[in-house]
Amino acid sequence: MMSLVGWRVDGKLPNLPKFVLIGAPHTSNWDFVLFLGLIFSLRANVRFMGKAELFRPPHGFFFRYCGGVPVDRKKSSGLVEQMVKASNESEKFILTIAPEGTRHHVVEWKHGFYHIAKKAEIPIVMAVVDGKNKTVRVGQVFHPTEDMEADMKTIKLFFEGIVGINPRRKYITLKS
Repeated sequence: MMSLVGWRVDGKLPNLPKFVLIGAPHTSNWDFVLFLGLIFSLRANVRFMGKAELFRPPHGFFFRYCGGVPVDRKKSSGLVEQMVKASNESEKFILTIAPEGTRHHVVEWKHGFYHIAKKAEIPIVMAVVDGKNKTVRVGQVFHPTEDMEADMKTIKLFFEGIVGINPRRKYITLKS
């Protein structure tokens, strides 16, 4: 499916039972289609969080089937704790998150993915969406330390200068 649309996957998911998979930059609605292609090509059973509106009829069943968990982005509802609990109760758990939280340019990434990984004591795996080269590079593993600020800088280095599917939306810089 990926090659039919001109994309390729470089790398593979690590052989770990649990991790948070972050994908960036998130610049287009087509990122979800790319995500599905990546997951099918890597034969991965993942979970992802999506805005609650996606899970309404008539197509909400599809997003649940693909591993989606509806999230009300307007209120803080213990989401980190819910995901940590889901990880702790599972033998295998791969949670996929776009750390920007939106397709639009953001000054700062959301830190939920980091807090989930840290509290669940699981690593973070990077998936770099390189729109310029039509490649998704996946597999770099990062273990959070006690220094969140330094960790976030290190994580963002994996994505620095990368342009997503929609080059007009944004690219990742350490300044963001």
